Amino acid sequence: MRYQVIVVGGGHAGCEAALAAGKMKMNTLLVTGNLDMVASMPCNPSIGGPAKGIVVREIDALGGWMGKVADLCQIQTKMLNQSKGPAVRALRFQEDKKLYSRQMKKILESAPNLSLKEGYAVDLLTEKNRIVGILMEDGEKIEADAVILTTGTYLDSRILRGHWTSPEGPDGQRTTKGISQALKRLGFEIQRLKTGTPPRIQASSIDFTPCQKEMGDQPAWKFSFDEGYDSLLKVHVPCYLTYTNEKIHQLILQNLKESSMYGGVVEGVGPRYCPSIEDKVVRFSDKNRHQIFYEPESLEMDEEYIQGFSTSMPPEIQDRMIRLLPGLENCTVVRYAYAIEYDAIDPLELKPSLESKRIENLFFAGQINGTSGYEEAAGQGIMAGINAARKLKGQSPLILRRDEAYIGVMIDDLVTKGTKEPYRLLTSRAEHRLLLRHDNADLRLREYAYQNGMISSESYRLFQQKKEAIVSLKEMFSSQKIKNTPLVNQFLAEHQSSELTESISLENLSKRPELNYRDIQILAQMSGMVLECSYPHLNEVLEQVEIEIKYQGYIEKALHQAEKMQKYDEKAIPEEICYDDVPNLALEAKEKLKKIMPLTVGQASRISGVNPADISVLVVYLEKWQRSHSNEF
Repeated sequence: MRYQVIVVGGGHAGCEAALAAGKMKMNTLLVTGNLDMVASMPCNPSIGGPAKGIVVREIDALGGWMGKVADLCQIQTKMLNQSKGPAVRALRFQEDKKLYSRQMKKILESAPNLSLKEGYAVDLLTEKNRIVGILMEDGEKIEADAVILTTGTYLDSRILRGHWTSPEGPDGQRTTKGISQALKRLGFEIQRLKTGTPPRIQASSIDFTPCQKEMGDQPAWKFSFDEGYDSLLKVHVPCYLTYTNEKIHQLILQNLKESSMYGGVVEGVGPRYCPSIEDKVVRFSDKNRHQIFYEPESLEMDEEYIQGFSTSMPPEIQDRMIRLLPGLENCTVVRYAYAIEYDAIDPLELKPSLESKRIENLFFAGQINGTSGYEEAAGQGIMAGINAARKLKGQSPLILRRDEAYIGVMIDDLVTKGTKEPYRLLTSRAEHRLLLRHDNADLRLREYAYQNGMISSESYRLFQQKKEAIVSLKEMFSSQKIKNTPLVNQFLAEHQSSELTESISLENLSKRPELNYRDIQILAQMSGMVLECSYPHLNEVLEQVEIEIKYQGYIEKALHQAEKMQKYDEKAIPEEICYDDVPNLALEAKEKLKKIMPLTVGQASRISGVNPADISVLVVYLEKWQRSHSNEF
């Protein structure tokens, strides 16, 4: 059998890649070791978080599935940083991990142009530096025009607890060495990375009374911009906050050499922004406690996830550590924590489309590229799926700019700067974060989804309706005025806002930091105005209008800065350029430019070791080069 696209791996990256390629009418095959484990959550049972939650919204805006399945399977929702500015607000949902995997499997099974196969790919088939298919463990050869590798943490992986190791993947699943060996044979530089997961505790054995109960927001939030994905479970489950203590820290320090990490067993580099508990105790020795959350994993399981307590200590020491946590003195441990090592490629091997520079039509997405997190993986997956399909259709790749999407920031970071440790997306990585908000992901990206056939005509019609409603209400806000009546001034006084001495436009009233769009709605009603629009979700439109008015100056400044950078990003660097011929270019800059081969001057400017003087020299050389080559034709 021959396919246009084969996706190897059924994690969050693989699911999005396969579904995207299928939507774009590519005859697609998803190959994974266990179809009952697609989109599994071997670590935390949650979706979203700072920056990550915005990525989920972007995936949904692009026509992906993570946000929709997260909405269906959520058991608690929270908007983080609600008291802060819109640039850092993001959703985080607790998920029923069992239900999530089942729902994603249903979607895969009913998706157009998509076939599923259970089994293990052990080799990559190439001809003249071009991928032509994969070899299965049973000897079957499956041909393809493009292959997307989304193998997660399963490449030559091993589980570590103390000085004990076992060659397996997460949740006791099989590991595979074949793809690693194939990549090495093809010349890829393989790096060894590490991550880990905390222990799981029987929920019914926990005494939650000494912990602080953490409930979600009501009413529940939604990730998806589309209708029809309301929660299937309709429950609101609490999490519980507690802290480590000095007894735990002392026990860890006394047994530090027993951990895989500090005992010399670990070869890979661990994540900087999600350290193990022993790493926290060593690195932050000035702190006498660290936050710990007890989080439910599924309504079908009597298990709690001990967020923040990842460790590679041996089970007997873990057991003592666990029982020193509040409420866990008499608990039953279901599974002890472990670290896991796995193979990944150097993402500098990739083009911004996530296609390999070395092997044509071979794409990579997810943790194989050095990232950590379900959301980062899914974001890469949908882009790899779209770009594989576009490549086979003879179209140029879809490259999201850094001012267009967090997904664009992540991929640009990976292919321009590389990573030597598991990469985590943070708001601080995005210089245009005021433009990349939770609330406007559809306004930024939905056009791309429609152009690529990733959303329906009805979804696009509603999107257009929303844009029209925003324009219409903004015009109303600038023209309609609130009168200075006693009732209005009483409301303003109750909200610690200055009373009116004369009529004021809704626009100017919206600029007051102490008032939000709900307050404006009430004030408008007091003045006999009705704020309405044809779009079914008025609050979404009002929120957008409020943000655009309240942060107008900041947004305009951010757009101006983005436009300046865009000029560099639009200035292409021809593949024929020889950097050795560029006079006055620093030696380090030459080496980095030759290795990464940036596609644009903007990308070149973001390479570590290439400074502004080098970019100035490069721009002058490119102008001379283009003039001389244009004279040849």
